[in-house]
Amino acid sequence: MLDIIIFLVLLALGYGFGRWAEKKHFASIIEREELLRGLLTFSGRFPPQGLGPLETVLVDGNVVISVDYFKRISAALRSLLGGRVTAYESLLERARREAILRMKQQAFDSGASHVINVKLETASISKGYGKQVGSVEVFAYGTALIPQST
Repeated sequence: MLDIIIFLVLLALGYGFGRWAEKKHFASIIEREELLRGLLTFSGRFPPQGLGPLETVLVDGNVVISVDYFKRISAALRSLLGGRVTAYESLLERARREAILRMKQQAFDSGASHVINVKLETASISKGYGKQVGSVEVFAYGTALIPQST
């Protein structure tokens, strides 16, 4: 009986701290997205017309985010029942948005007005017991366009 109580307490703590950390991270992402809203990003390969002379530089952003204990248990239960694994969906959303923000911050620091040819690469870093996802890595990269004075 004590084992079940300990398990439930750990599960509740994992859920509570995991939700708190996730909400804190999402708030940080939203705040930084607002600051970098003016820096436009495109997946297209060619710059918009009429920008004038440009310097180009490769910019990137990389992030690795780990799955918390509760999300692992939630995903394992969902795999038994089938359907969307929302625990991993929010993990991937946070990772993608964070990687893009890091790329945009690097472009902003270099004086860029746009980032074109933006690409995302996603990989699972470690496998846990039973080949469960342990961490996810997202790498965002693109070409920053820096206006040159004539």
